[in-house]
Amino acid sequence: MSLMINKNYDENNKMWDIKLTGEVDIYTAGTLKEAFKKMLEEKKETVKIDAISLEYIDSTGLGVLIGTLKKLKEEDKNIIIINMKPSIRKLLNITGLDKIFIIEG
Repeated sequence: MSLMINKNYDENNKMWDIKLTGEVDIYTAGTLKEAFKKMLEEKKETVKIDAISLEYIDSTGLGVLIGTLKKLKEEDKNIIIINMKPSIRKLLNITGLDKIFIIEG
């Protein structure tokens, strides 16, 4: 399965809204990393990820999220993840990443 990234800058809330569809793995993580890089070059703002259609994420994908969060933290910004499937939420809980990302819904 591939990865689709829909991104939009929310001017009112001063944050990026992203919807991920598909899988973030060793094959697609580079695409996500490049998308984050371009977004943060444009505006270094909080990123809100809607994961309702995210089927899978592996350690490579988690690494991309952590790297992006490190860059955002330089400006006191965050990554918010909403609408996660139970399997992805469990992965974040097991790895302790649920404590560094803001998890909603």
